[in-house]
Amino acid sequence: MAHEFDGKKYEQASAHQKEWGAKVIAELDLRGTESVLDLGCGDGALTLQIAGQLSQGRVLGIDASKGMIEAAMPNETVNLEFMVMDIDDLDFGEEFDVVFSNATLHWVKDHRRLLGNVRRALRPGGRVRFDFAGEGNCMNFFSVVREIMALDRFADVFAGYEWPWYMPSVEAYTELAEESGLRNVRVWGGNADRFFPERDAMIRWIDQPSIVPLLAVLPESLRVPFRDEVVERMVERTLQPDGTCFETFRRINLAAEK
Repeated sequence: MAHEFDGKKYEQASAHQKEWGAKVIAELDLRGTESVLDLGCGDGALTLQIAGQLSQGRVLGIDASKGMIEAAMPNETVNLEFMVMDIDDLDFGEEFDVVFSNATLHWVKDHRRLLGNVRRALRPGGRVRFDFAGEGNCMNFFSVVREIMALDRFADVFAGYEWPWYMPSVEAYTELAEESGLRNVRVWGGNADRFFPERDAMIRWIDQPSIVPLLAVLPESLRVPFRDEVVERMVERTLQPDGTCFETFRRINLAAEK
């Protein structure tokens, strides 16, 4: 299921995602002639960075959220294009030299399908580089929302709710990636635990994108009470003596070739 996000609010709440993505882009060591696909491009800030390194290449950024693509569109240039597309619907054939994704693929549940589609989209010798959330990610947020989902006033709505995130272990993802037919597969974890500089920065991150899929299933009358309860408990749980707020951010990295 694709989720709809507010791209403008995400721009103000995604500093850590952009920090991680800039490091991954630097690792790509682009020659400048590649055709690159950015999966889950969000507001397009990282896609624009990639385009700036492609003097004779091009990059396509896709995202299932219309709000994200609307925020990204002003970044379009002669070698940079954005498109509303669900990652599950990926249907390219040997069109790209690099498939890149940063801080997105924990929103995609079926990675066996994803990896098959990515392999098909790559030209022979093409490269894959992913960074997304792994096992142990957002332990405070997930503990808090599960507590609140179980409260009497919310429990009926969340009965049978399908958890919207996929955050595997290194071992599980290594096995899956090696079964995909990609070559030279490397999977490794990472600790990117973060202290938000102040409570409002954490609250912005809760609002966009973290709590979005949970609010989507609630009736209008319960959305504000649910959100406010999450914010209150998260501040109580994560606030440090110096005014920062702590959350765990654990990563899965994939590098592979076709």
